[in-house]
Amino acid sequence: MTQFGVKDIIDIFLVAFFLYEAYVLMRKTGATALFLGVLTFVAIWILISQVFELRLMGAIMDKFISVGFILLVVVFQKEIRAFLQALGSNKGLQFISRLFRPKGKSEIDENLTYIMPVVMAALNMAKRKEGALIVVQQNDSLDTFIETGEILDAKISSRLIENIFFKNSPLHDGAMIISGKKIKAASCILPVSQDQNIPKSMGLRHRSALGLAEVTDAKVIIVSEETGKISMAWKGKLENGISAEKLQKYLVEE
Repeated sequence: MTQFGVKDIIDIFLVAFFLYEAYVLMRKTGATALFLGVLTFVAIWILISQVFELRLMGAIMDKFISVGFILLVVVFQKEIRAFLQALGSNKGLQFISRLFRPKGKSEIDENLTYIMPVVMAALNMAKRKEGALIVVQQNDSLDTFIETGEILDAKISSRLIENIFFKNSPLHDGAMIISGKKIKAASCILPVSQDQNIPKSMGLRHRSALGLAEVTDAKVIIVSEETGKISMAWKGKLENGISAEKLQKYLVEE
């Protein structure tokens, strides 16, 4: 009987890590169902060929696996390339270093330099009852939604945010997306939530905010044009009528 050692622990950890990273990547690109289907097929193949040792069925599935690997490379070539680029980029190295380094005060202060203009803009627009929809990207990629709007790649400032959502502005419809501490795009189209529990009083902005929060980890700020209230959608939930202090706390929170 073979002993369970350190190498086995490392092996399991590496497999779990790469499976998790692959899942996150598939989630970003909307291919989660396909990825889970592939994992299910591989699990069945292992059971048949290794556990139950069904030779005929195992041989047939072996052929599918050998050919299927090539098909997977073709189907997921964009995702595989993105994964390898992320792994070799500075962001990938920074992610690994953050695992072993607690978040310091300087990093929090750095985040506040771009969070405060967002909070101030939301507060000012709420006072004037100007509708707004602001997305703050977290870990999940929002490239698909950024491409639906007008690319700005501008420095964050409260005045610019307020000008974009001014009623007569050509970019006031749709969502603004903040990524990499910059206003990446405006007038972007977001997915609409089908949640029946959303109050009828909440309009398309709230449904779009919750729709994005259901499929990504982005933080979405809503300023109601009707009530002047600030709301936030995050982690698949919508919180209505929050204060500026609470909004700042949510944006700083990891």
